[in-house]
Amino acid sequence: MAYELDQFITDCRAALKADPGPAGREKVRADLERLLNNKDFVEKYCGDSVERGLKVLYEDPELKFQVLAHINDKARVSPPHDHGASWAIYGQAKLWTDMIEWKRLDDGKDPTHANLEPEKKYRLNPGQAGIYQNGAIHSIDYPDKSRFVRVTGTNLDMINRISIDLKTGNVKQMTPQQAT
Repeated sequence: MAYELDQFITDCRAALKADPGPAGREKVRADLERLLNNKDFVEKYCGDSVERGLKVLYEDPELKFQVLAHINDKARVSPPHDHGASWAIYGQAKLWTDMIEWKRLDDGKDPTHANLEPEKKYRLNPGQAGIYQNGAIHSIDYPDKSRFVRVTGTNLDMINRISIDLKTGNVKQMTPQQAT
């Protein structure tokens, strides 16, 4: 029997109730990979016939985590950004996303400036998921028609997040749904 969205949500709730920290999130990451290996799920929520845009598939009323489908039409390279006090797990459904995890070289005390260097670069291919803990700075680069599922610890529209201009080092507050 195929692993479905409702079972994934049940497993997320159980994992995050048992351990809301990194170990519970790692269980969610592994379960997201399992879900993304269900071809019917991928077609239903991330297929070519699905309307483009950001879709909330589930928001937990108690634990506040969200499951979102990113149905991208156009390629995009994001600036380095964080998810503030939240965590995020990106799971690739179609095509790929190139990820860069960034390391701050400064002490982080200046809220308007950051000095970064790449710490880790890799590609998420279909069925693979990567986790970014609270405050982790990363950037994404994906081609036209890339599709991914993202699980976040909370609705990112409700928290402060930053993006960083690599050329200038300027830090700015992100507006809702910029990290798509």
